[in-house]
Amino acid sequence: MRQDRVTSSWERPGLLRDGRSVLVRPIHVDDAEALTAFGNRLSRRTISYRLLGPVVRISDGTLRAWADVDQVDHIALVAFLGARLIGGARCLRAPEEPDQGEATFTIEDDFQGLGLGALLLERLAQAARARGVTTMTADVLADNTRMLRAFAGSGYRTETVWDGSVVHVTMATDPGAQTVARSDRREHVAVRSSLRPLLRPRSIAVVGAGRRPETIGHEILRNLVAHGFGGPVHPVNPHADQIAGVPAFPSLRDLPEPVDLVIVAVPAEGVEEVVREASTVGAGAVVVVSTGFGETGPAGLARERRLVQAARAAGMRLVGPNCMGLVSRIEDRTVFATFAPRLPPPGAVSMSSRSGPLGLAVLTHAEQLGLGFASFVSIGNAADVSTNDLLQWWEEDPATGVILLHLDRFGNPRKFARVARRIAARKPIVAVHAGVPTLSGRASGATRDARPVTGADTALDALFQQSGIIRTRSLGAMFDVALLLANQPVPGGNRVAIVTNAGGPGALTADACRASGLVVAEHAGADLGPTATAADYQTSLTAALADPAVDAAIVLYVPPLVRHVTEVAAAIASAAAAAPDKPVVTSFLSASGLPSLLRREGRAIPSYVFPEAAATALGAAAAYGAWRRSPAGVVITPRDPDRAAARALLDDQPAGPVGPDAVRALLRGYGIPVPVSGRAAAGQPAAGQLAAGQPAAGEEPGAVDVAVGVTTDPVFGPVVTLALAGDYADLVGDVALRVTPLSSRDAPEMTRSLRAFPLLDGWRGAPRCDVAALEDVLLRVSALVEDLPRVTDLAIRPLRVFPEGGGVAVLEARLTLASPDGAASGDAASGDTAS
Repeated sequence: MRQDRVTSSWERPGLLRDGRSVLVRPIHVDDAEALTAFGNRLSRRTISYRLLGPVVRISDGTLRAWADVDQVDHIALVAFLGARLIGGARCLRAPEEPDQGEATFTIEDDFQGLGLGALLLERLAQAARARGVTTMTADVLADNTRMLRAFAGSGYRTETVWDGSVVHVTMATDPGAQTVARSDRREHVAVRSSLRPLLRPRSIAVVGAGRRPETIGHEILRNLVAHGFGGPVHPVNPHADQIAGVPAFPSLRDLPEPVDLVIVAVPAEGVEEVVREASTVGAGAVVVVSTGFGETGPAGLARERRLVQAARAAGMRLVGPNCMGLVSRIEDRTVFATFAPRLPPPGAVSMSSRSGPLGLAVLTHAEQLGLGFASFVSIGNAADVSTNDLLQWWEEDPATGVILLHLDRFGNPRKFARVARRIAARKPIVAVHAGVPTLSGRASGATRDARPVTGADTALDALFQQSGIIRTRSLGAMFDVALLLANQPVPGGNRVAIVTNAGGPGALTADACRASGLVVAEHAGADLGPTATAADYQTSLTAALADPAVDAAIVLYVPPLVRHVTEVAAAIASAAAAAPDKPVVTSFLSASGLPSLLRREGRAIPSYVFPEAAATALGAAAAYGAWRRSPAGVVITPRDPDRAAARALLDDQPAGPVGPDAVRALLRGYGIPVPVSGRAAAGQPAAGQLAAGQPAAGEEPGAVDVAVGVTTDPVFGPVVTLALAGDYADLVGDVALRVTPLSSRDAPEMTRSLRAFPLLDGWRGAPRCDVAALEDVLLRVSALVEDLPRVTDLAIRPLRVFPEGGGVAVLEARLTLASPDGAASGDAASGDTAS
């Protein structure tokens, strides 16, 4: 069997609809024994579905032959639940039509109807596409309704032909928007099911709860009992009869009832045994607060992998290891399953944090501010449960209104962006990211020419902007934004009125507003002077909020003598309550948080120590509001490219720069205009470079040259860049980036975000350039690198943009390929779960 990076990328976990975790991977020769056991468990009905006839039993020889594949012309994937093989899928390439393959699927009876067929179909389509199979065919018995539904619900383009008792299905392996959307929906259902025992447990066991206070296990147990969990909580300790007044048990097997959630606080060497034991008492989730795993080095990482395997074998989800636990509020109950000393009040904020010590500080700070939390999860090493999983839980959690993320790495940034974009359309997501790595910085000509400036931090900004995520540079700024969004409406625009009784702070606030992208509504604000009364505040603020040219207000109260505080606070709260659709923030006596004096009718007005922080938070919220109001983009997949021809063109190309003829053919195949003839640029094209139709300077009045490029970042994948051609972009850093795939929203944002955009838009009376044609090229470049993962670098420099209606033309281009074994298939669909 052929082993390469492509094949290795096919080995990934997935979830069944009921939340149990399975591993889907290429079949191995040593799977013969598991295959035999699998075949022996199949019913006659299932065998007839597989072999399209009344076969009683599949022979051992036939089962063993299923493992004899090369994973190129004959692809075979299997699904394991622990050590049990529960399903398989195969695709056999047609010798006479190498871009077509025949697919077959077999699911063990006990696991039919749980989405395994849909999961295997999705994974097999991705694998086949990576091997150049563009169309899969399958013959399905007409009464095999589950498999027919799997094809119909996959989102792939399918055609069905009924022939008596057999249905012939033809399916294109190229994913479209429907494929991604339906895959994400299946995953969403499965992830929520898998996390229910974690975030909505009915009973909990704490293994490693010690008798001595101020130990981790003891404090977790004490917090659970003291803060009103309400359900059964069982400490497990072989050396104690009771802990903190709660009866203790020697082991999980000795518990009087099953438990949903097991919290593990024992030394690292004993954790795996506890996790295996948890599977015997019905647990659906484990939280491992113990340290000594992947954070300690290779030996710890190996121990962590065994831990994850043990959890997945039992169909359990695992948080951690090396975490500090979680907080989850369930109606009138609280799961305070952490050793943190402070618990924030109930509220609308949910947060994921990688760092345990940081989590302790977060909960303490939130409690001091009065910022209410619905849930908090410290994911630690994130060996299993990830930020992506938690996002999908919070998406439909009615208690969660604002999501906070502390990130320091991405497991699957493309999937993260897709999930976050969907959720941010309804709920704000605020993120702080630490430890941004450096872009790969390969020294290829394409990288040098295509991306004149930027680094991974800029790519991260682009990813967050595409996804509608509010990025902050510090935890303090994150909490400033969260205070606003959790207690005030999202601004309907960026026009702000400032009401103050001190001119100096008012001027600083106005400057901070402008720096944050806000427009100060000078006519609506008021400097009331140091002797301002409560009535002055109520009159001015009421008038400002009633003004249709005002979207939000910042109120400053810094009197030289602190008098009439209660009256002024009541006036501010009253005026704000009369305009419930417009946010109001304050710097009230330099208080920080949610002063009780500024609460009215269930609405709390945030206060900031310094007014600049209020302005910055409001600017971030206004930018998010603008993103949410703008039309949602869709990923554009051009229909005219001959993708099979493009793959065939690259099949025989070695790694490295591609010759000019092949570059020209590839670009033309994707509808990117390359002149047929014309004067070449000075000198001859280098390997991997084409030059055509290069007019002398001044021969194209009104045309503007730009640089379009792609570089493959090791963290974020392909990144498309746009800048003016020449030294200008290098000098001032005027470059637009987006992570692929680009949407119909991304391309216009890229062109209009350039500071040099006026040159394309008719600056100083020049004709407007054909910006629509430029944006079309951006979308086609995105489609090209999505379809052809071997393309690691592409530089089109210059791309000449002619006056409106004149289109564009590639004057020079370079392209670099990875080796065939070095390019894994793209994340066309998440493929992490099934339903």
